[in-house]
Amino acid sequence: MFQIGDLAVYPAHGVGRIESIEQREISGDKQDFYIMRILENDMIIMIPVENVQHVGLRNVITKKEVKAIYGILKERKARVNSQTWNRRYRDYMDKIKTGALSEVAQVLRDLCLLKGDKELSFGERKMLDTARNLLVKEISIATKVKEGDIEKNIAQMLSVSDVH
Repeated sequence: MFQIGDLAVYPAHGVGRIESIEQREISGDKQDFYIMRILENDMIIMIPVENVQHVGLRNVITKKEVKAIYGILKERKARVNSQTWNRRYRDYMDKIKTGALSEVAQVLRDLCLLKGDKELSFGERKMLDTARNLLVKEISIATKVKEGDIEKNIAQMLSVSDVH
């Protein structure tokens, strides 16, 4: 259960703030909704309170959990699959849609490794930016460190030059 003012993560959109909890009538049924504003782009999302688990709304990761995310980013044994770009894109999009930051970190790492080997498609480049933005925002909030500093840390971890 979230309260007004709480930060939460909505899958594929990132961190938002619960601005209100409102009751609305939908098809004759009264339902409670979280009204959430996404921090990155000011988008407003209405989430039925009873569907929170189903849509994957979750708390921001803790400072302790950031270490595990950084471990994923640093891992170099990851095998980047050799599927066609559109199949890879669908697989990566499915991971991002889970809302799990560990999955988003895997997508970012894999796309950065792939970028070292070949040109990314337009969709893959856009997805790389999305994954990076989702990670940076949430880690920044979890650690209370400026986004620019988090972005630099992540860029160093993902430096493909240290991949042999």
